[in-house]
Amino acid sequence: MIYVVGLLLGIVTGLRAMTGAAAASWAAYLGVINVSGTWLSSLSSSWAVAVFSILAIVELVTDQLPSTPSRKVPVQFGTRIVLGIIAGIAVAGPANWLLGSAAGGIGAVIGTLGGAHLRGQLAAHFGKDAPAAFIEDAVAVIGAIVIVLALK
Repeated sequence: MIYVVGLLLGIVTGLRAMTGAAAASWAAYLGVINVSGTWLSSLSSSWAVAVFSILAIVELVTDQLPSTPSRKVPVQFGTRIVLGIIAGIAVAGPANWLLGSAAGGIGAVIGTLGGAHLRGQLAAHFGKDAPAAFIEDAVAVIGAIVIVLALK
């Protein structure tokens, strides 16, 4: 079950990198995942929650800009994979870090590629990108909230 949660959080990270990171940080802060005593313990700090939450909001805004690069360019794609791996490790715990990292990383790839494809399909259907982007934003944010609540 925990690997499915890691996979799902990775998918959210693939859709919106900072939304997945914020969700992992909120889960740690709220105590629904235990990262104390690990190299990820800083995720549970109020500073991490604030920074990742602000970055998630900024990402939602900048994603709407036409100058924002594709999520599939190496830097964007790589960032999503790394953050997905970290989220997967945080959810799975230190004893299961390898499978957790695999679940989070695979989820990030699925979210990145699948999200880009579905957004393209929606944008073609609507005739413009903005409605598709807003739908993807909603899926990422609502998905992140549901995942954190499901961990309780």
